[in-house]
Amino acid sequence: MQIRQLGTEGPKISCIGFGAWPIGGGMGHVNPNTAIEIVRTAINHGITLIDTAQAYRNSEEIIGQALKDGYRDRCFLATKVSGDYSRQGITTAIENSLKMLGVDYVDLYQIHGWNSEYPIEESMEAMRLLQKQGKTRFIGVSNFKADQMNQALQTVHFTSSQPRYNMFDREIEREDIDFCQQFGIGILAHSPLAKGLLTGKYSPDFQFPSDDERSNYHRFQGKLFSQYLAAADELKKIAHQKGVTLVQLSIAWALRLPAISCVLVGAKTTDQVREQAVAATIDLSDDELKMISQILATAPES
Repeated sequence: MQIRQLGTEGPKISCIGFGAWPIGGGMGHVNPNTAIEIVRTAINHGITLIDTAQAYRNSEEIIGQALKDGYRDRCFLATKVSGDYSRQGITTAIENSLKMLGVDYVDLYQIHGWNSEYPIEESMEAMRLLQKQGKTRFIGVSNFKADQMNQALQTVHFTSSQPRYNMFDREIEREDIDFCQQFGIGILAHSPLAKGLLTGKYSPDFQFPSDDERSNYHRFQGKLFSQYLAAADELKKIAHQKGVTLVQLSIAWALRLPAISCVLVGAKTTDQVREQAVAATIDLSDDELKMISQILATAPES
């Protein structure tokens, strides 16, 4: 597993991380015992950054079980406060998360999203206090744009930003990546497979079950779904020529940028974890990147 630094002053972490949303059931039911095995398989394959959130259903409790028997010492554990970003909300949330995870501290605590209802100065001050108290080693933000990160930096410097980034969602290339590089903020890219659009698993007539969040997403229905899958089929040809899967190609594509410290990938089976881990060893040539860019130019606007 390739190791990268989280920003300019952060710790060394695995370049592929485990995103816990799927094991919490957000994309269909996952047996808790299977989920525990998935987390441990990830760690055993060098995927040592484990990322969850207060909002990821029961994933914190599952991860807490998975990290017993010495696994906690082998991972970089990250979670997030979701929804209530008041001082009290953040304080209460981390206590609940620590209890669910069964730990005394986390390695990274993040604000899950921007909400102008809560003064960012108060939120970041609360995060700084948690760091001072030793309840988290590092602090970060998630789903913040450059101007929002800039506002947060006025109160305290943070180590990481966790935005959505994949071949179909490249908004952070406009200014967010440059901003993070300028201020030494490490990027933890989530949703590198675009919630399954970049797996090569689906056909246009596929119907997602009602307990899968994608059953209500417009991207996974009708003409738009077909357009994304058509682009994915073309990308799959490049992957096939290279002797890798589309999943591996998609992760390697996100990792092509040195500014990306880690790509966070979810999984619902241990086989998926093993497939994803291989992506850390894949380099893409200039010609391959050019072919990918040509295909993406024909994909739907994100």
